[in-house]
Amino acid sequence: MASIASRLSSRSLRALARRAPRAHAASFSLLARSPAAPRPSVQTLPARGVKTLNFAGSEEVVYERNDWPLAKLHDYFKNDTLALIGYGSQGHGQGLNARDNGLNVIVGVRKDGESWRQALEDGWIPGETLFPIEEAINRGTIIMNLLSDAAQSQTWPTVAPLITKGKTLYFSHGFSIVYKDDTHVIPPPDVDVILVAPKGSGRTVRTLFKEGRGINSSIAVFQDVTGKAKEKAVALGVAIGSGYMYETTFQKEVYSDLYGERGVLMGAIQGLFCAQYKVLRANGHSPSEAFNETVEEATQSLYPLIGQKGMDYMYNACSTTARRGALDWAPIFEKANTPLFEKLYESVKNGTETRKSLEFNGRSTYRQDLAKELKEIDDQEIWRAGKVVRSLRPDYKAE
Repeated sequence: MASIASRLSSRSLRALARRAPRAHAASFSLLARSPAAPRPSVQTLPARGVKTLNFAGSEEVVYERNDWPLAKLHDYFKNDTLALIGYGSQGHGQGLNARDNGLNVIVGVRKDGESWRQALEDGWIPGETLFPIEEAINRGTIIMNLLSDAAQSQTWPTVAPLITKGKTLYFSHGFSIVYKDDTHVIPPPDVDVILVAPKGSGRTVRTLFKEGRGINSSIAVFQDVTGKAKEKAVALGVAIGSGYMYETTFQKEVYSDLYGERGVLMGAIQGLFCAQYKVLRANGHSPSEAFNETVEEATQSLYPLIGQKGMDYMYNACSTTARRGALDWAPIFEKANTPLFEKLYESVKNGTETRKSLEFNGRSTYRQDLAKELKEIDDQEIWRAGKVVRSLRPDYKAE
């Protein structure tokens, strides 16, 4: 496709043959990262606060972090201890951000397990800010349950009796509450139950916070005993690094989240990438050309334009021939895929996706089984070609 995307020159390819580094083993850990860095200095952004905005004809309230400067945040939570249960992707990002924002945060994980080791690397101190799960819950006033969905279900019989009157139960996913018939997670009736769901991975939550930007998040209230549950959710959203927040419900959050992940965010995009790449290869195109026309141009040139100013802006940035073809084929793809997306949404709504997730993620061999599936993706020709193409980027760092 002729567009603004950069093309690989034959000179670059010859240079690559002389200097291409050996590929390092890929890490499948969501927590793969460098050792803990000093606390970041967050940039100051223009003043913005709560407002009502018109989203394509529908008015919605948006909460922005400027309504919660650090002094107000510290005063609001001065008598609280945030007990962060679980130190996976979200636990890592949210916990470090809340700590850097000056709140009293402790972490609860299985002692001497992998998450305990990762927490130690990030500066959490045993007996001071790092505890076994039960002790952390007993010490906390706001219990941030950031265990995996499967682990939340498995540990609930132990956790539930510790969620005593006056505490707040916090989630970042509506999964356990909405699918209670499968998870058996039913909160006690005398506590606030709230949700702050960052719209991105824990890595992104942390990275955007360190850049002074902040991720967008959704907030929801399942149970409001104190009459202050929503206010508390907004404040916690700011504390864990949100730039702005919008309201939803536990049910809508989990439906849209599971649907999106299986759709264009992850599942569908992998399927589309592979399908286009395979057709190009079957018609005699080289691996480098097939990858560039499928992935590299999309991620490095075109998708960023959509993120900046929308789809029409991206179309206008491309050639007249590219625009015509895209305009003609977009409705064809929409028509072909809509039934599939309807089937996917129903699978989310009726709990099929939940039961699949609980079964797989609850296996004793979960980590090994996942590593095997991810290794199969890593070994696909499209992504092996991609490693070489990425090594040609001027800002390339060895993987």
